[in-house]
Amino acid sequence: MRRIFHIFKLIVLVFLVSSVLAVLVLRWVSVPITPLMVIRVVENVMEGKPAAIHHQWVPLESMAREMPQAVVASEDQNFMRHHGFDFGAIQEAVREKEEKGRVRGASTISQQTAKNVFLWPSSTWVRKGFEAYFTVLIELLWSKERIMEVYLNSIEMGPNIYGVEAVAQAHFGCSAAQLRAKDCALIAATLPNPIKFSSQRPSRYMRKRTKDIQKQMRYISIDTWQ
Repeated sequence: MRRIFHIFKLIVLVFLVSSVLAVLVLRWVSVPITPLMVIRVVENVMEGKPAAIHHQWVPLESMAREMPQAVVASEDQNFMRHHGFDFGAIQEAVREKEEKGRVRGASTISQQTAKNVFLWPSSTWVRKGFEAYFTVLIELLWSKERIMEVYLNSIEMGPNIYGVEAVAQAHFGCSAAQLRAKDCALIAATLPNPIKFSSQRPSRYMRKRTKDIQKQMRYISIDTWQ
C-alpha cells in the first residue's frame, strides 16, 4: 500500500508540474493543434471523409475588433469581470432547468478555452473537474486578452474549421481583419453548435440570432484588457 501511495503521489506531482508548465508555455506560444481537432480527424477517417484541418493562427490585433465583442455578447457577457466562473449564470441555468426543464449552458469563455485546448469534449464529471482546474490555471497565468486570443484561434467554427482566420477565409472570402460587424455576430451565433449551425448558409433562426447579438454588442466594451 505504501508503494502504491508513493506512485500515486508521483503521478499527481508530475501532472501538476507538467500542466502548469504547459499553461505557462502557451501564454506566449500559439496553440498548433487541440484534442478536438485530432478527434475530428479520426472521426472523418472512420467515416471515409477527408482528414482535413483548416486552422491558421493569427494574433488578436489581426482580427476585426468586433470579433471579441461578438463572442462576449453571445457567449459570456461577464467575461471581463469574472475570474473564470460566472456563478450567477450557473444559478440561472439551474433555475431554468428546475422551472422549465430547459438545459442552458453556463460555461464561460475561460472554461471553453480550457476545454478546447487541454481536454476532450465530453460531459463526464472527471472532465468537468479537469476543466475547472485548467480554468483556474489560465485565469491565474494568462491575461484576459490572451484567453480571448487562444479562444478565437482554437474554437471549432464549422466542419473541419478552427479559429477566426480559417472561418473568415472559408465562409466570407476575406481575412479575419476584414470581417464586418455582422459577420462577427453571425460567426458568434454559430458557436453553441458550429456543426449544426452554419455561418456560410445561415437559416432564418441564425439570422434572427445574429441581429440579437449585434444589438447586445452595443453594450459590450472590451477596450481595456485586464
